[in-house]
Amino acid sequence: MLTLISQMTSLFILILVGFGAAKLKMIDGRFSQQLSVFVINISSPCLIVSSVLGDISPDKNLILPVLGIGCVTYAFFVAVAMLLSRLMSKDRDMQGIYGFMLTFGNVGFIGYPIVASIFGQYAIFYASLLNIPFTILAFSLGKKMIQGGQGSLDLNWKVFVSPAMIACYVSVLIVVFDIDWLPDLVVTPLTLLGNITVPAALLVIGTSMAQMDLRKIFSGKLVWGVSVLRLLVLPVVIFYLTRLMGFDDDILGINTVLAAMPVGTYGAMFCLQYGKDESVMVQGILISTLLSIISIPLITQIL
Repeated sequence: MLTLISQMTSLFILILVGFGAAKLKMIDGRFSQQLSVFVINISSPCLIVSSVLGDISPDKNLILPVLGIGCVTYAFFVAVAMLLSRLMSKDRDMQGIYGFMLTFGNVGFIGYPIVASIFGQYAIFYASLLNIPFTILAFSLGKKMIQGGQGSLDLNWKVFVSPAMIACYVSVLIVVFDIDWLPDLVVTPLTLLGNITVPAALLVIGTSMAQMDLRKIFSGKLVWGVSVLRLLVLPVVIFYLTRLMGFDDDILGINTVLAAMPVGTYGAMFCLQYGKDESVMVQGILISTLLSIISIPLITQIL
């Protein structure tokens, strides 16, 4: 537990580095936006593929069960988020923001290194499989949540050929066909690029934090309440729910840890895309990321 707290603290320090660099005018919002695009389209997909190129190969027989537990988890999150968000606010825009915060965690950015530290590098492969229902829902229902009363629920086919999804397909093929003959000329660049993902994503969060009034970031009891639900209450419920359904212990552990991730950074990006006020979403991202330093080690104690 102390090791996990230390690691989570280290991650938060990187957020503070991004915050400090932005305050010192070394980086700005444009840098943050460009870096986000790089992480989503290049470094994160490389991280997914490189996760199956290590010494320990994931179990191909767990591919379908992992997808199954992912679908169960997000069906639960969506149902709970729709109910609770309506109790939290009567405003349609705020309902969508709270619903997004409760449903979608920071799986791709913070989730991968955390599961790797707890279960091993191979666990990133399972995390990428769990990211499939996340991605499909985030770019359809998630966008609809942020749009509030506007727009329609649709899913662009391009989501299925996004870089992260393609990386997941490639990693599945590598595992299924036991491909272990890739040369170092391929493996090493993939690994190095993948290693950029975590620090880059945390710098983006820190840069966003620098654009806000710190007094406002840590105000608002409702955001703190949503963060506690996101980090502790819902993951514990999903752990016992999926355990009753008979899923494998390793899958249960990885899924529960990912379910306990802080609010996903995609939320802030969607708010900017659709012209919504991103301040509450950024509050949720930062507060939940800070609290996760303690909450994630606590969650691991039930596994």
